Order: sequence, then structure tokens, then C-alpha cells
Amino acid sequence: MQHLQTGNNSRLLSDNAFRWRYGILNINAETRIVGVMKHIRITLVAVMLLALSGPAFAADCYADYKAKQDNPLRLHYGVAEISGRCTKSAARAQLAQRLGAQGWTLLNVVSVFGPEGLAQRKDSAGSNFLRF
Repeated sequence: MQHLQTGNNSRLLSDNAFRWRYGILNINAETRIVGVMKHIRITLVAVMLLALSGPAFAADCYADYKAKQDNPLRLHYGVAEISGRCTKSAARAQLAQRLGAQGWTLLNVVSVFGPEGLAQRKDSAGSNFLRF
């Protein structure tokens, strides 16, 4: 019995060797490398932005502040740990709430700082060191 061939006698498009050789239905190596390089570049930019914003997202953030209480008038200076962004505005928002819950009014946030500034402020804050 003889097999007759009919139709197209060329290689199948699904033949992997044919696709690699002629680039049909294939993303070539150069395109893949460019895609990987773009991904790496975007990742590096994101890491650099986080590194540059270090103090704003510091793990340990503290603020020193002044507060008052009326009837009778009482004033105090204190040091408190701040969560989230390490900025005066973030400290102001957190401290106003914490102090208000105990009947104190925040007057101002003096500064925000990292753990390196705790020791020098501990004596001045006294009993209000990390109290609120």
C-alpha cells in the first residue's frame, strides 16, 4: 500500500525547532532580556526611593512634646513613641489623641527623632518619658 501525500508539504507551525529558527510565534531572546532589565530597573528604583525616605519611615520614631492640663493649670514635657511616618505632623495627630484621652492638651511637638535621642531626653521628661 502506498501513502499519498496531499496538501502542504512544509513543516508544521507547531514544530518547536521550526518556531525557534524562524521566530514564528516566538518572543526572541533579545525581547525577553529587555523585559527582564526593565523589571530589574523598576525594582531598583523602588528600593532606592524607600532607602532615601528612610527617616520618614523610621522603625523607631520618638517625639518630644509639651502639654497642659487646666483647672488647675499643669504643664509637662514628655517623650512618646510614634508609629508610622516619623514627622511632626504625624506625631501631632497621635499625641493630641493620646493626651486628650487623659485630659491633657498638646501644646506643641518640639521635635521628632530616632532612638539615638532618647538618653539625652530621659531625665527632662521624668515620669512622662514614654508614658503616652
